[in-house]
Formats: sequence, C-alpha cells, structure tokens
Amino acid sequence: MKNKQLYLSMLMVGMSLATAWAIRGQFGHEYGAAWAGAVGALSILVIAKRPDWYAKVFAATLAGALGWGLTGLASYGILVGYGRGNDFVNVYYGLLSLFVVGGLYGYVGGGLFGLALANSSAKPIKWHQLIVEMTVGAILFYFFMIEEFGWLMTPPRSEMWAACFGAAVALTWYMIREKQMSALRVAVFSGLGGGFGFAFGNFLQVLGGLTGIKFNFWNVMEYSLGFFGGLGMAYGTFTSQWEKTEATQPKSKVWFPLLMVALVIPFTVWEQSFGTERLQGIFTNLNLTPDSPVIGGVQFVSLGLVLLFTAFWWIRYYQAKPNPIAYSANEVYGLFLGHWGLYVVYSLLVTGAFMSGYRIEQYLYIVNWVIVAFVIRKIEPEFSPRLIVGNKWVRNFGLVLGVIALLTLILINSHGELKHAHKRFGAPPVEEEKK
Repeated sequence: MKNKQLYLSMLMVGMSLATAWAIRGQFGHEYGAAWAGAVGALSILVIAKRPDWYAKVFAATLAGALGWGLTGLASYGILVGYGRGNDFVNVYYGLLSLFVVGGLYGYVGGGLFGLALANSSAKPIKWHQLIVEMTVGAILFYFFMIEEFGWLMTPPRSEMWAACFGAAVALTWYMIREKQMSALRVAVFSGLGGGFGFAFGNFLQVLGGLTGIKFNFWNVMEYSLGFFGGLGMAYGTFTSQWEKTEATQPKSKVWFPLLMVALVIPFTVWEQSFGTERLQGIFTNLNLTPDSPVIGGVQFVSLGLVLLFTAFWWIRYYQAKPNPIAYSANEVYGLFLGHWGLYVVYSLLVTGAFMSGYRIEQYLYIVNWVIVAFVIRKIEPEFSPRLIVGNKWVRNFGLVLGVIALLTLILINSHGELKHAHKRFGAPPVEEEKK
C-alpha cells in the first residue's frame, strides 16, 4: 500500500510538471520554465499534507520556480537536430547532450526546492551566501570550460549550459558542506528524471514525426521532460528524511516570495509573450486581420487575469492573515489549481486555441488539469526515507546511459537521414553540403 501511494504521488507530480512544461513551450526561456517549476513544487506541497511546509508554501514554490527556470538560459535547439541523424555517434551525442541540459533543469530545481523544505530557524539556509557561490561558480565554469578550453556543446548557439553547470556544482558543494542530504537526494533524482525525460522526449519526437500524424510532437518532448523530472523530484522528496519545521511564518518572510510567484513571474511571461507583433502573426494565420480587436482583447484579458489573481492571492494569503501566517490544506490546494489553471488559460490565449481547434494538444492540458485536480487530494502521503547509497546512484546513472544508447540504436535503424538533421562528427549532412 505504501508503494502504491508513493507511485500515485509521483504520477500526480509528473502529470502536473509535464503539463506545465508543455505549456512552457508557448513561452520559453527562463520565465516560462519558472512558472512550470512553480506548478511542480506546488503539487508536491499539496500531496505532502504537512502544515510546516504549508507555512512556507510561497518560499518553497519560489525556490522550485527559480531552480527550474535557471537552466532556461541553456540553448538546446541544435541538440534536438542530432536525433534526426542516422549514425550512432552523432545521435548518441545529441541525446546525451539533452540529458545534460534536462538534468541541469531538474538538478538545480530539485536542489533549491529541497533546501527550501529543509529551511528552519534552527538550521537556516544561508540564501545570500548560496546565491553568491552559485553566481561565482557559473562565471568560473563558463570562463574556463568555454572561453579557455573551448568545450562547446551547442555550436554555434549559446553555451550558457556551462554557466548552469557551474551553478549546479556550487549548489552541490553547499548541500554537502551544510549536510543537506535530503535536498541533495531530491536534486539527484530530479536531475536524473529531467535528463532522461529530455533525451527520451527527443526519441519520441523523432519517431512521432515519422508516423505522419499531424500532432505537435515537439510538445511531446517537452511533456516528457516535465513528466520524468516530476517523477524524480517527487521520488526524491518522499523518500527523504525531513525534520519538522515551524508551522507558521512571520509576514516579513511571506510578502516577497508571494509577489514573485503570483506577480513577477506571470507578468514577465505576459510582457515577453503577448506582444502585438507576435499575436498578429498567430491570429492572421487564423484568418483574422492584423488590426482585429481580438488581438487587443487577448492582451487586455491576459494582463487583467494576472492582476486579478495577484490581488486575490495578496488579500487572501497575506493581507487577511494574522501575523504569523499559517495555511490550510484547502488554501494550498486552491493556490495550486489557480496558479496552474492560469498558465493553462495563458496557453489557450496565446495560441488562439480558445477560438480554433488547430492545436489539439492545448485541450489535453485541460484534461490533465482536471484529472490531477480530482485525484491529487485523495492521496495519502507516505514518506519512506531511504539511505543515500553512492554506488547505487552510480549504477542508476550508468543504467540511464545504457538506456539512452538503446534508444539511439532504435532511432538510427528507424529512418534514414531526416531533414534538419545535424552532424558534428564526420561528414556533414547532405543538406549542409549543398549550402
């Protein structure tokens, strides 16, 4: 029964983060990834049913958001193209590179989220020190790996993955030094899940394209990254030992993360994604004129929703609360569904799916939201702490590399060289030779 609850918990977190990450495909970059990371973090807090974690719901959600959002700096468009090749070396290189990028998403996201869960007055996390260390790590690793040694992974695109890697190394050193083993466990499994999910998602994307079915298989890849990353983050959380922390938080520690989660990240998504020029390009493809009032309406409604939700969260979760603040299970559940639901609505608005059925996957987001909303509160959380065994982690890592090699063999034997294939080793693809 215990394992059943654990697997169900993992499934709900996986579906939540997967759907949010697929939605992130409409927005991209760090801000889109941050909103998705917030949804994943909230889903775990809903399942955990711990009053001490409810009290710091906004801080923990912000930590997860920033962690998952950080690696949005990394470019991976070129890497996806390697999976379209037909030789083992290049395809395996592409899948392994995606494993690195996806692993960084999950590792930093899971690590910061785990540290927020462990944070207490008795053993506080030194956030200012950690931010400085991660920043320095990012700068140093980028300088030496890219500028000095020339270890390029995504030429000619940005190599900011190296900065993210340096930040992850600094985060690791902090967790080990401060003996935050539970946070480290969350980071490792979240990283393994995110890395495998990205590589496996590219595998599904390529095979899906071969079917000739008209579907957004790029979105399938994004869903895969979020799903397996969510599985890993949930597994790491619910198999770790967590000390009980304070069941209330002073208001002075709530207002900043609340505004970051509810206002700053969503507003940044709006400002970067709902520009007139972009919306004109989308809606003219839906047979509307560039000066259609629908475009202005979408901009007005999308901004109004952010402001409306922010006002509601602020009044309900801060202003109306006594000092210190405590939250109930219903309040955290409502925050989870509302924050995630707003992201779903944003996706429907920015794609025009609210007025056209040309994007089928958009309606699957609603289906996911409904399923999770119905099931997630029925889960009885079971924490089953397990030992950290270094050798087992190494074996798991080796197993993942072996599975990726198997996926590579399947890919190269399923098709010839596809359009937009990239090749770094050996002769360039035919279309590149023509250029």
